[in-house]
Amino acid sequence: MAEATAKADGLTRREFLYYIWGASIALFTLEMTGLTIWFLLPRFKAGQFGGKFRLPVDILPEVNAPPENFPDGRFWLVNVSTIEPNELMCQAEGDAGQIVGVAAIYKVCTHLGCIYAWVDANDRFECPCHGSKYRLDGRRIVSPAPRNLDRFKIVALDENESEIASSQIAADGSYDVMPLPPQTAWIEVDTGDKKDGKSQKLLSTIPDSCP
Repeated sequence: MAEATAKADGLTRREFLYYIWGASIALFTLEMTGLTIWFLLPRFKAGQFGGKFRLPVDILPEVNAPPENFPDGRFWLVNVSTIEPNELMCQAEGDAGQIVGVAAIYKVCTHLGCIYAWVDANDRFECPCHGSKYRLDGRRIVSPAPRNLDRFKIVALDENESEIASSQIAADGSYDVMPLPPQTAWIEVDTGDKKDGKSQKLLSTIPDSCP
């Protein structure tokens, strides 16, 4: 009789606990969804990864010198030329003509996403996770990397910070190395605009190839 009266007057104790449990689950789900959306939404500002880095042209390394490291943007700046070859960079089979210009190379290995490094002793980029190796311009030397290193878009600016040139997209959708016009005073690296590297033959399989 008491239980019947309780049902007539309102919720039973069991129903009340079910509602509390359901509400708790719903609140937890809502909180987790909100946190996931907050985590996934881009929150980059200028000068941070995902933004644009404007740098004076004199910050570039010398031609065919070791790369310049920019950890805040997760890229390496390289300045290469197969016209002036050395132990770091020279013409190899499969290169599409002379390679002359600058590139901003993403600091993540194209195999499984490990962070690779430039190794001065061997004059190349090397991934510590699975042994992939790359030339100064990011071309694959040793697998298991499936392609060359990825690159970010570069824009060349004059003294007034007006655009005078930008990275060109190759037929395969990758960014080519960009020759800088003589009047270049600044370069802008757009880390929000990345293209996959080319899929070229491994340099280690080409006899007498360099480096």
